[in-house]
Amino acid sequence: SGYQENLAPFPDICFIQGDIRDEKIVNTAMQGVDVVFHLAASVGNKRSIDHPIEDAEINVIGTLRILEAMRQHNVSRIVSTSSAGIFGELKTLPIDELHPIDPDSPYGATKLASEKLVLAYGKLYGIQAVCLRYFNVYGVNQRFDAYGNVIPIFAYQMINHKPITIFGDGEQTRDFVNVYDVARANYLAAMSDASGAFNLGSGTRITINHLVELMSQTSGIKPQVTYGPPRPGDVRHSLADISAAAKAFGYEPIVDLKTGLAEYMEWAKVALKEAE
Repeated sequence: SGYQENLAPFPDICFIQGDIRDEKIVNTAMQGVDVVFHLAASVGNKRSIDHPIEDAEINVIGTLRILEAMRQHNVSRIVSTSSAGIFGELKTLPIDELHPIDPDSPYGATKLASEKLVLAYGKLYGIQAVCLRYFNVYGVNQRFDAYGNVIPIFAYQMINHKPITIFGDGEQTRDFVNVYDVARANYLAAMSDASGAFNLGSGTRITINHLVELMSQTSGIKPQVTYGPPRPGDVRHSLADISAAAKAFGYEPIVDLKTGLAEYMEWAKVALKEAE
């Protein structure tokens, strides 16, 4: 979701550039490891609909490569990224871990397969496995592209004085969670004795129309808004029940959306100016 240059402030890390489908690269990366944070993925409904084969190769075969390397190198702990996309259209709100699973995009289906593989390896080989079902993650350093989160897409359009396109009537809701809270949740999960799958969101929701208003307020930019037809694979509403994660490893989001958006929009203005 980011760029390699974001790692510049951390010169002491060992960075290995590669593909999780590459067995040799994955085995090299697994040497001397205590815990794996598996965040490599093909992300998003639209990308998966446009490129379903690649989506499956990365999210399913890539995850298997990681799990096999863990088994071979006796790595006994993994925190893996799953997605709220596994649920499909929602039956009840908020969504707890027992909500019916019915993905309606290749992305949701491959992330579900990835999650099931991680948990199966946990049972088979004694790996302590946690899968975090991310809702809508946003924050500083997030990339701007057509397959990205709605917040960086809107930010790019607003800062460049281009019209924003909202798909549908804008009254659909999303649970946006800041990347700082997500990073902290990964650490808390890794340091705990928890295992299983957990929803990871903010526990609050907002309409897309209201999101645009907040982005306008925090940036001082008033965008032109247009509306298009709903996109295939997009759910109507989303809201995470995060009580299981709170109980299992003490997760509690601390960055409210307005504060997070203000920080993000300030960063985005600088990042886009530097990219000119």
